[in-house]
Amino acid sequence: MAPPLVSVPMNKNKKPSLVLTLSAAGLLIGAGSAAYWLLSQRQLSSSDLLVGANIIPGDALFAVSLTTDPQQWQKLREFGTKETQAELDKNLVELRDRFLTSNGYDFQKDIAPWVGNDITIAILAPATASKPAPKPVTTNEDAASDQQSMVMVLPVKNPEIAKSILAQPKTLKQGKWIDRTYQGIAIKQSEGQAGENFSAALLDGRFLVITDNPKATERAIDAYKNKTSLATTGGFAENFPKIANYQPFGQFYINVPTAAKIAAASPNRPLPAQVLAQLQNNQGLAGTMTLEAEGIRFKGVSWLNPNSQRVLAVENKAGKMQSRVPAETLMMLSGGNLQRLWGDYVLTSQGNPRSPIAPEQIRGGVKSLTDLDLDKDLLSWMKGEFSLSLIPTTAKQGSPDDFRVGLLFMVQTSNRQSAETSIKQLDEVMRNQYQFQVQPAKVAGQPVVNWVSPYGTLTGTHGWLDGDVAFLVVGAPITDKIVPKPNNTLASTLPFQQTVPTEPNPANGQFFLDVERTVKNFPLPTLIPNQQSLLAATRSIGMTSAVSDSRSNRYDIFISLKKVRNSTALPSPESNKSSSATPSTTSP
Repeated sequence: MAPPLVSVPMNKNKKPSLVLTLSAAGLLIGAGSAAYWLLSQRQLSSSDLLVGANIIPGDALFAVSLTTDPQQWQKLREFGTKETQAELDKNLVELRDRFLTSNGYDFQKDIAPWVGNDITIAILAPATASKPAPKPVTTNEDAASDQQSMVMVLPVKNPEIAKSILAQPKTLKQGKWIDRTYQGIAIKQSEGQAGENFSAALLDGRFLVITDNPKATERAIDAYKNKTSLATTGGFAENFPKIANYQPFGQFYINVPTAAKIAAASPNRPLPAQVLAQLQNNQGLAGTMTLEAEGIRFKGVSWLNPNSQRVLAVENKAGKMQSRVPAETLMMLSGGNLQRLWGDYVLTSQGNPRSPIAPEQIRGGVKSLTDLDLDKDLLSWMKGEFSLSLIPTTAKQGSPDDFRVGLLFMVQTSNRQSAETSIKQLDEVMRNQYQFQVQPAKVAGQPVVNWVSPYGTLTGTHGWLDGDVAFLVVGAPITDKIVPKPNNTLASTLPFQQTVPTEPNPANGQFFLDVERTVKNFPLPTLIPNQQSLLAATRSIGMTSAVSDSRSNRYDIFISLKKVRNSTALPSPESNKSSSATPSTTSP
């Protein structure tokens, strides 16, 4: 099959640029994809950078790069279930027929002979996004989106064929092609089409640049010649190589401060000034996606603005909690320093209406429920590794209301005396305020404290592991699964070892979710569209993160996926019935 997103949009009546780009990004996310880059093309900066990074203007909002290798696209289609494959194929066929076939182009015949291994699609932000104080937008969000423009960069491996394609483009349904030059670069530009004008230019015979706006073409040429491209943006060239991988499927880049400014200019959901100021500390977020035998691997990196006063604490101390929980654990999330994590959350979330929960609400909730100060009484001694886990019970269910899973919180304390003082205060609150019985007990000879509700159901247990690790169990009574330390731990299981990335190492956090067992035994709230079908296609999810240096964070994610047996070929190109385009007769 042919990649459906590679097109030369020379002949269109509809507005395709943003639709194409957003559809491509949506396809990547919806199919477990997130776009990628080129290792084999010659670049001005480095073979480890995004394709066209030396052409895309430095203030681009985001960029997505995709492989043109048909074998990789076929491999992507083999993941999942029949249902997810059908949904993916629907998107691939729609995009292919709309942006290739309906315009008279066939990938194998017209594109493959000259295009490189990857192509890049970038969105340039509106001019207002580059201003320090965006003016209030009086038009709707759709109008604001129309101000954005698209740049496609197609690396050329056969300049002669590319030149012939550019010299004799397909006939326009309306309007005509004109020739002009800018800074000595020949440009082929459409004129007279309703609502849009496409431009195409060949730079140094190595890159075909296509845009939906003549000004965008000039901006790309300026960036290329004046070295004001993405490749020279602060932190880009230093951080992108950290996520390089062999033969990736895709790659993406997001300009965080520019995206924040656009959000701040929105009339319906404006960002407060203090939130915008905080986001200016961040510069970029980038990632790669690689297809492996059993799933999809993502390598990500985020970095701060080089001019930011903020620095990251290089503290990677996670990695022991998975050896404290049993093999049957359904989910585990760990981190290196809970106090520091809270501080970072406060810094980025305070006053942010898009935060899941405002820090002030969390502090107030803890104070109201426990009469304890979150920062002074609790987090002050939680400076070590922590984890949150879901562990199913093997006990027989006495009634439909019994808990089937226990929630386990563990944290390595930096001051056990302070911890014990706060825990005793918490015991008093449970006894006096909620009328719970607070009962000392033993599990495998080790002392614990049980919280028993007025109805006699065991609802909580806390104690100590290895002298400095405090734990609290809520829900199902699963304390006997962690005391004493289990012989068969989560860390020793094949699902954990095959899913949770071993890099970066050392790490400051890990995540594991056994999707198959969790979905099978426990109902989950719906958070995203098509959630059930996506979960049905997934076996497990693992992530490892680390602070790379004082300016950047690294993330590795692996999604273990099921496979479709007897995967069929993608349907042949068909004419778009809503247009008068002539269909291609060549199979992709």
